[in-house]
Amino acid sequence: MITLPPPTRVEHVMGTAVVFDIRDHGFNDDYLEEAASMLHWVDATFSVFRHDSEISRIARGELSVTDAHLKVQVVLAICEALRRDTKGAFDHRPNGTLDPSGYVKGWAVEQAARILTGSGIDTFVVSAGGDIAVRGTPSNVDVWRAGIRDPLDPNATLGTVELDNNAIATSGLYERGTHIWGARDLGEGLASVSIVGPDLGIADALATAVFAAGLEDIAWLNSFPEYDLIAVTSDRRILRSPSAAFTSSAVSAR
Repeated sequence: MITLPPPTRVEHVMGTAVVFDIRDHGFNDDYLEEAASMLHWVDATFSVFRHDSEISRIARGELSVTDAHLKVQVVLAICEALRRDTKGAFDHRPNGTLDPSGYVKGWAVEQAARILTGSGIDTFVVSAGGDIAVRGTPSNVDVWRAGIRDPLDPNATLGTVELDNNAIATSGLYERGTHIWGARDLGEGLASVSIVGPDLGIADALATAVFAAGLEDIAWLNSFPEYDLIAVTSDRRILRSPSAAFTSSAVSAR
């Protein structure tokens, strides 16, 4: 059994706990502080729940996109491209209301990871719920692994995904009920969708889009060849891309 060290830092932001697990020795803590501060800036700028955020002000017509922060302009441009490329399955304006959350959380964690990488920190995980970015390989294990949860047992996994300098994002009904625009009820098909790929923001948006669209209408996913799909149905079936580095659990822990 592998004993893992405690996380380097846990930051409560964006409505979740963001966990930094850094395995480099003697890293500069200033860069970890910069990454955490960036997450709080994202929360203040992009939150749809804060009256004074730029996203809320844009939604109310008080701020034009062209007058918003450059990062806001970039994020909204990427969201529009994703809406187009997923044939509307990803939509940052559901029912006409501006809400880029399906991309922003993954994008924010990806930005935090890039701050750490840019500082010379080589081996770490940044995790925000179902959104995980990894870099390097820890010395006490051969590869990072993320568990795919059993939809019928919160304490069990159906298998693991190997991660190597990439990211995984998961959308599903596990924690908060139906919170994805367009998603069907749990009993009607999908319990969760995970996407593995090089950029966590894109993976987050694609996971949201596939869950919302359903597996019958995702031919557009072929336009994202660097991203692998791992979907779990409500009856525990695993549907995945052939190239996904997924290993099924021999025994479900119950």
